[in-house]
Amino acid sequence: MEKTPGTYALLLRADTEQTLEVGALGEMAVRPGLYVYVGSAFGPGGVRARVRRHARADGATHWHVDYLRAATTLDAVWYTHDAVRRECLWARILRDGSGAWVPLEGFGASDCDCPAHLVALDARPSIAAFRTRLRAAVADHGPVRRIEGSALRDG
Repeated sequence: MEKTPGTYALLLRADTEQTLEVGALGEMAVRPGLYVYVGSAFGPGGVRARVRRHARADGATHWHVDYLRAATTLDAVWYTHDAVRRECLWARILRDGSGAWVPLEGFGASDCDCPAHLVALDARPSIAAFRTRLRAAVADHGPVRRIEGSALRDG
């Protein structure tokens, strides 16, 4: 993972049922299961710095996902160093998948018109299927890589 800009998806697992207060968005019911949050990192440190901050889950609650990280485990991260902002496309592809739903309208989407950049899933998403759907939408999309959450937490 480089210090360059890009888009990322945090694959999160909730093991217990909880209710979270997510800033101005209000309450969110977190059920045991899988969640994917999509973001982008175009500031200092790029994808590596942003993802490492999310992996620590111990910082101030600056983004919506910070509230959710307090209640979940980071299983994996998908990321690209594509210089084009792709978070809305990634979120749409995940939302449009089978067994996907938006648990809280507006989550992670304060600066766009998307319903949310957070998706709850009935089953673990396939990175191969995700890559296929991305390439169908954008033929020249950069490579999407995967890193285990434990590698980020431990290193």
